[in-house]
Amino acid sequence: MKTYSPKPQDIERRWYVLDASGAVLGRLASQAAAILRGKHKPIFAPHMDTGDHVIVVNAKAVTLSGDKERTKIAYRHSGYPGGLTATTYGRLLAEKPAFAVEKAIKGMLPHNRLGRQIVGKLRVYAGPDHRHAAQQPQVLQLGEFPVWTGLPASRAPEAPAKGTGPSPSRPAPMAPTTRPRAKAPSAGKPDTERPTKRSAAKGAGMSTATAKRTTASRATAKTSAAKTSKAKTSTAKSTTAKRASKGTSTKTSAVKTAKSPARRTKKES
Repeated sequence: MKTYSPKPQDIERRWYVLDASGAVLGRLASQAAAILRGKHKPIFAPHMDTGDHVIVVNAKAVTLSGDKERTKIAYRHSGYPGGLTATTYGRLLAEKPAFAVEKAIKGMLPHNRLGRQIVGKLRVYAGPDHRHAAQQPQVLQLGEFPVWTGLPASRAPEAPAKGTGPSPSRPAPMAPTTRPRAKAPSAGKPDTERPTKRSAAKGAGMSTATAKRTTASRATAKTSAAKTSKAKTSTAKSTTAKRASKGTSTKTSAVKTAKSPARRTKKES
């Protein structure tokens, strides 16, 4: 089972009146603090303000047990050095009864911003009259806590009568939507598929052009290779011819040198 966490829409706030005439201050303050926090509800959560509004009347008729009117002291400080002021509760109840009751209830609430939010639902009046009759508050006796049944019961949806349309609370069922069919291209209007065909033709033309370019580049590469090979062979032949010519020239020169002494001897003779 999942842990329930109250939501703002689940919180319902009511108004209650507490009569402080003849009540002990501590008992009255604890009852009011419990109702303000919402501890009497099954949806209570310590981190949320789930409580109700409390109105305290006849605060001047509250009493204290034992000798607390003389021994119990309320302190306050001005914030300056030596600014501490002490007041007995007997004097405080006589001069400011609403402040004394509010101080006691506020001391039993959380001392944080949640407590400051909860205190906003408290109203204390020294006399029997209050100004919240429009909220129709419920009177509670001392020590009595309101009965709370929890969340309101969910109502079952009413079934529509036969032969009638759907209930106004429920929206009418929507008809299933169908996609419109594509219209056939007319003779006078241009076909919508032509751009795609053109783009496909363009793509094919581009592919053929690139293929032609690659073949042309390959052919040029082959011709250049053939030319270089021919040039190499021609240079080799020229070098061999030069070498042969050099050899023949040396032979002729040797023959000439061998024949020259004989010619000289014939001339001398």
